[in-house]
Amino acid sequence: MKFYDRKEEIALLERIVKQSREQSRMTVLVGRRRIGKTELAKRCGDSLVLYFFVARKAESLLCDDFVREAEAKLGIPIGHFTSVATLFGYLLQLSAQRPFTLIMDEFQDFYRVNPAVFSEIQNQWDRYKDQGHLNLIISGSIFTMMKHIFEDSKEPLFSRAQKKITVLPFKTVVLKTILKDYNPHYTPDDLLTLYAITGGVAWYVTLLMDDGYCDRESMLAALTARDSLFINEGQNMLVEEFGKEYTTYFSILSCIADGLYSRGEIENRLNMTNLGSYLKRLESDFLLIKRHVPVFESASSKKTRYELNDNFLILWFRFFYKYQAMVENDALGQLARIVVRDFDQFSGLCLERYFRQKLRESGRYTRIGGYWNRSGENEIDIVAVNEIDGVADIFEVKRHRSRYDEKLLQDKVAEMLKTCKPLQGMKITLGCLSLEDM
Repeated sequence: MKFYDRKEEIALLERIVKQSREQSRMTVLVGRRRIGKTELAKRCGDSLVLYFFVARKAESLLCDDFVREAEAKLGIPIGHFTSVATLFGYLLQLSAQRPFTLIMDEFQDFYRVNPAVFSEIQNQWDRYKDQGHLNLIISGSIFTMMKHIFEDSKEPLFSRAQKKITVLPFKTVVLKTILKDYNPHYTPDDLLTLYAITGGVAWYVTLLMDDGYCDRESMLAALTARDSLFINEGQNMLVEEFGKEYTTYFSILSCIADGLYSRGEIENRLNMTNLGSYLKRLESDFLLIKRHVPVFESASSKKTRYELNDNFLILWFRFFYKYQAMVENDALGQLARIVVRDFDQFSGLCLERYFRQKLRESGRYTRIGGYWNRSGENEIDIVAVNEIDGVADIFEVKRHRSRYDEKLLQDKVAEMLKTCKPLQGMKITLGCLSLEDM
């Protein structure tokens, strides 16, 4: 698949390259696994780019890899090194005469190689960065570890990076462009399926498009194909993040993916109490879930619900983790039947997520959320508010517009306005968003 979008990120990286010609710059590139950080870093706009991948091997062997890359790109002998930090210092000094970009990918894996590398690199950076012209781009996909390395005040590389770039999934308009390139006659259901499976994560989109899976039927079939890389992807992504407690975290995420959104519902399902610390870490440290409260309610509201941030992980927990026995027993054909059977329900949830994202991307609103009362009986899918202009657009989301009941939505809004004072006096517009609006 060709490279799509990332225009803002590339423009920023190109500016940083120019700044590094005056003085060395350190940029941290973060984002979930498979999001496209490496390819983006390589498109920084520099004519000379060295790429160091931090494999899990002995430091001396890593140095051999790095030296080969440096000699190949720089065209000069580098010599023999057994210390990554010493080699880094040498290259930093070399950049004073010959500016270049150095990408260090999966940087957090130095913890497995030699944890002292971080303080040693910090020492070399502080000594030589002012004289050098190195554009250093550091990338990592284990978010908690990258956050610890660069944002913990006790760590040696704290405050050393001048810029942090978070790489996000493709926007909805980009997904539409990609699908149109591969399937000019795609249907809204095809687009919803692509969004529901991938959430705009570049690698997942590439897997489907490059193999010709461009419509709903073939995309769903690809999920459970015998050679599918999706089957174990969730486990591969998260086990290392969670460490020894991964079973508890997996259980919580599975509950949320299955529609248990409140803390009480999750604790009842798992027959566990005091899950607050786990939920807090999933939200604050791992950035995998979000707390949602009804629009305009305080963050401490007892109506809090939790939601996974990542479409693919919702799908993975809902189908692959939930039916793990089928995967282990090689009953992929039966699992495929379940995916087809239940996908409409799952994609209906994703349709609401799609429209919330699309409305955010429009830039027209100051606040986008939903509404529900404590009993959950009076629920409104989307409340999009522009507090500056004093207007609110309120939507029900339906796969098919024929199922929309305007009178029912009017009654729900009337009930909401009794307790939601900020909406009182605003100009309110009601409507329906369906597949045909994608």
